[in-house]
Amino acid sequence: MSESLGISPRCLARLHAVDSPASVLAQLVATAARHLDHVHEQVTDAAHSAASTLTRVAAGRAPINSLGILQNSATQIDILAARRADAVEHLLNVLHAYRQVTTSDGAAHPAPRPGKTPGQTPTPNALPARVPRGR
Repeated sequence: MSESLGISPRCLARLHAVDSPASVLAQLVATAARHLDHVHEQVTDAAHSAASTLTRVAAGRAPINSLGILQNSATQIDILAARRADAVEHLLNVLHAYRQVTTSDGAAHPAPRPGKTPGQTPTPNALPARVPRGR
């Protein structure tokens, strides 16, 4: 995320006057980035747990439950994956709004990284798999 913005999401609000629309949107970007990180951690943890279960079953070290090997794990992973996709979409929308406000009002706007065009919004595939906490 920081690579796309040229600055960490947490530092964005410091570029703007307190309680200005750009500052509020910058805070929303940081919150959305933290939420995405949290949901991604949940997906990762659930996937690792399911993989561990499947590995034990495949190696013959765990009994096969007649109700299903993964039982609720697969459903939980699917729900978390959908929540992650929603979090990505929300972050992209907030980033778009932030860029609209900072571009239209002449407010400070972080310079894009080399190779990025101004106003370019990252696609979900361009987002890092894990957005570091506090960034």
